[in-house]
Amino acid sequence: MGVNETVAKPLDRLAALLAHDMGAVDALIRTRMESRHAPRIPEVTAHLVGAGGKRLRPLLTIAAARLLGYEGTHHQLLAATVEFIHTATLLHDDVVDESRQRRGRPTANLLWDNKSSVLVGDYLFARSFQLMTETGNMRVMSILSNASAVIAEGEVLQLTAAQDLRTTEEIYLQVVRGKTAALFSAATEVGGVIAGGTDAQVQALYDYGDALGIAFQIVDDILDYSGTTETIGKNTGDDFRERKLTLPVIKAVAKADAEERAFWQRTIEKGDQQEGDLERAMAILGHHGAIDAARADALAWAARGRSALEALPEGEIRALLTELADFVVARVA
Repeated sequence: MGVNETVAKPLDRLAALLAHDMGAVDALIRTRMESRHAPRIPEVTAHLVGAGGKRLRPLLTIAAARLLGYEGTHHQLLAATVEFIHTATLLHDDVVDESRQRRGRPTANLLWDNKSSVLVGDYLFARSFQLMTETGNMRVMSILSNASAVIAEGEVLQLTAAQDLRTTEEIYLQVVRGKTAALFSAATEVGGVIAGGTDAQVQALYDYGDALGIAFQIVDDILDYSGTTETIGKNTGDDFRERKLTLPVIKAVAKADAEERAFWQRTIEKGDQQEGDLERAMAILGHHGAIDAARADALAWAARGRSALEALPEGEIRALLTELADFVVARVA
């Protein structure tokens, strides 16, 4: 997802502060995505990994561990694990969603085929489990393996919930916790665990990652209707075209009159979309203040994330993580 240069400073400063660790993580990623027998694996993986992503999730793992004073190297293995899980889910998501653009570039399934994307995604999942076992820490293995299951569960739930007008904000939150926030919270939690943090510290890191991930996804859903292709790294309106009931639409449906509900039933539930429907959808969202309401939710989750950090040691890393919570929502604030 695209990042506006004017608000990228906290993320860039955190990456600069942890550059040594992130260099080691990048080296691990390059080494472990290789395959002696199937050259398509590094080809497909390099296309996505090299597309300019900010490495936010592995950076969170590194930051969480260093925040608690960790001096070892296992956090680097875990950060690479997190990035492999994330990349695998992106490959699978693009097949499921029939996406054609990711981070401003053609998707792997478009350049190669669906089979390659799915199988390379499977390979990266397998690699992620190899990496996490090298830490020898059963607790982090449990956290990351559970997160992988929750992510898959969230994606399956979205298949049924995304095109059902009966989907509530509660169900939406369950989907978001699965497809996005689960990896954010796992990333921060395992950093705390490997650093030997107290139960309270590890819980605070989990709460921060959870809130940050939810805010992150809500912002992404808002930008699909209000951002630009250059800003979000994909085509504006993709969620509407893919018939996804995201938070702004759920809020608008809850206030819809009979005519508007019929519109949502035709375009989202039945998939009968015509020219001008996206513009009408955006007009309905504006009429009911759905974008503003979703924005308020995102800001509230970011505030919850900042609050969680108060239980953790003060210092530059904590200050940057606090700024990062603001950064995530700055694009719609």
